[in-house]
Amino acid sequence: MATSETPGPALTPAQWRLVEDLAGALGPHQMLWLSGYLAGLAENRQQVDVREDPQATSARKLRILYGTETGNAAEVARAVQAALSERGLTSDLSDMADYKVRQLSQEEDLLIVVSTYGEGDPPQPAIGFFEYLEGRKAPKLTGARFAILALGDSTYEFFCEAGKRLDQRLEDLGAQRLSLRVDCDVDYDEAAQAWTDAITQLLRAEARSVPTFAAPASSVEVVATRYDKRNPFSATMLDNIAIVGRGSTKETRHVEFSLEGSGLTYEPGDALGITASNDPVVVSRLIDTLALQPSTEFKFKEQTLNLGDALTNRFEITTATPRFLQYWALLSEAEALKQLLQEDRAGERSAFLHTHHIIDILRRFPVADVMPQGFVSALRPLQPRLYSLASSLAAVPDEAHLTVAPVRYKLHGEQRSGVASGLLADHAEPESVFPVYIQSNPHFRLPVDDVPIIMIGAGTGVAPYRAFMQEREVRGAEGKSWLFFGERNFRTDFLYQSEWQTWLKDGTLERMDVAFSRDGREKNYVQHRMKEKARDIFAWLEEGAHIYVCGDAANLAPDVHSTLIDIVVTEGRIGPDAAQDYVRSLQSDHRYQRDVY
Repeated sequence: MATSETPGPALTPAQWRLVEDLAGALGPHQMLWLSGYLAGLAENRQQVDVREDPQATSARKLRILYGTETGNAAEVARAVQAALSERGLTSDLSDMADYKVRQLSQEEDLLIVVSTYGEGDPPQPAIGFFEYLEGRKAPKLTGARFAILALGDSTYEFFCEAGKRLDQRLEDLGAQRLSLRVDCDVDYDEAAQAWTDAITQLLRAEARSVPTFAAPASSVEVVATRYDKRNPFSATMLDNIAIVGRGSTKETRHVEFSLEGSGLTYEPGDALGITASNDPVVVSRLIDTLALQPSTEFKFKEQTLNLGDALTNRFEITTATPRFLQYWALLSEAEALKQLLQEDRAGERSAFLHTHHIIDILRRFPVADVMPQGFVSALRPLQPRLYSLASSLAAVPDEAHLTVAPVRYKLHGEQRSGVASGLLADHAEPESVFPVYIQSNPHFRLPVDDVPIIMIGAGTGVAPYRAFMQEREVRGAEGKSWLFFGERNFRTDFLYQSEWQTWLKDGTLERMDVAFSRDGREKNYVQHRMKEKARDIFAWLEEGAHIYVCGDAANLAPDVHSTLIDIVVTEGRIGPDAAQDYVRSLQSDHRYQRDVY
């Protein structure tokens, strides 16, 4: 799903009326294709101009900036740079987390790929960039041009908000749009490719005096097969065991995969992507509700699909989106759904989507004679799920370990499960095969061996810290390590307890503080343990320690962040504003890193 906004290009009134009429008749992808087509025509004409005009101007300086939380925006940005390079265009690629913001005043053309985190926030590593750009010190950018590709999730009320903020702010600072902003849903591949093609053709058309040279055939290297999101490796499951005690109120599993023969490598802090399939029971219920047959065949994007297989392996069939809501409102003619689609009902629409799966909408607003191709066209492609790696390749070569807590809850009186976590818990056994790939996370990395680290996590958020300790143990790292871990009950939920005790004994882990929220009359969490150890935490930070947070984004992350600021206020004897600056400097120096979900 992609949307754009009109910047008002300089056209004659007659030309503008033609553009408006055509735009009203085209969909987003058609408009993107057309922009690329027109750019191609312009390039052909300008190539003629170059032959006639030897004084044609050269290309402007080009920078690609990306802001990412999980790595998707980084992946797209790298693909954009590769596409530009193939057309002979040189560009600089920068992560917003590392970009020197003072360079903004010198930029000419900016291509920005940015994701939105949670309810409209920028990615955590990009916060410093946003604060500078939206602050009073931001420079005027009257000579600059920009284009933005925004990644988001349309089930959230503030869809692609980070990209929208940048788009508006750059305009306010005087920069001119190279093209319309494009807002992408989680199935961003096609829209991102169309945006990339259009931008590449546009810039190539302008680079009239820049010659391109094809590389000699002899210099082309044969690249070995690379396993990634689009070409996952079939990994065999080695183990899948419960790691909570009998009587636990939670369900947490330790899962191991073999990566032997894949050539895949990873670092502590990275994630494993799993290409999961939908629960057969959920698929069956959905097909029954549609009054269709699993064996029904239909055409979709020039392919013949089987309905049962398509709903099992290709499409998201649980989470409803505005796109699906629009489709079902048209089909059902339900007034309640039409009301939710109005622009001023964004909050209500978001709440409805979070409390209704697709099957709930089908049951509540029934429709007869649903065409399978129309139905799947309203669904999003099934997306891989990411899990923080709980292992270090240095300790367990050719293996990838995960700590998985199945997502389970009741909705409308029916038990529901997470797509991948439910599959791993209920249907996966040793020797099962899963398509997997590595998702790099450069914003959650160990420092050099002699630097102290403070690790804060709850539940499965402890996974990357197991990888950290394995890595430091193998390397013989001398830096101090301190773990704050929280769960419900000491007796049943102390994940990897024996391993932590071993690391404490051999000195790999120097300190460990735990909080088990259900063991006492009052609930205690990791932030309470942090307050108790405030003096020592601040002393470690003053020594140069790196601090990490992994776990729940809704509660753990903001509570720990607030506690950290309070600790700096108290122990640093400074005011709240100065404490926030202190913590912000930790973030900009990559000494405060988060992996939250």
